[in-house]
Amino acid sequence: QVQLVESGGGLVQAGGSLRLSCAASGRTFGTYAMGWFRQAPGKEREFVAAVSWSGGLYADSVKGRFTISRDNAKNTVYLQMNSLKAEDTAVYYCAARTGRSIYITSREYTYWGQGTQVTVSS
Repeated sequence: QVQLVESGGGLVQAGGSLRLSCAASGRTFGTYAMGWFRQAPGKEREFVAAVSWSGGLYADSVKGRFTISRDNAKNTVYLQMNSLKAEDTAVYYCAARTGRSIYITSREYTYWGQGTQVTVSS
């Protein structure tokens, strides 16, 4: 079992930055592929970024603005979000799956955090 706890969300003006953190429990964090997804009101949950020990992947909508990273010593994955836009407003979820493969579909991820709200004012 892995428990994920997100933090770092908040209200920011367009063009600003936020860094989300996701702290994971367990001793095998390094073996998990980690992802960030988001869900805006009235919309489906969508892929944002993911990272494993073999590499990373980004949605086109955030490429060049967001950076995903992980610190295996701290069992934490981060999402640095720069140049935020109003359309980035959503609840952001951290997700984990065993193995090194990265997937952009939410059903491939086994463990989920409770989400953290990001609101970008225009």
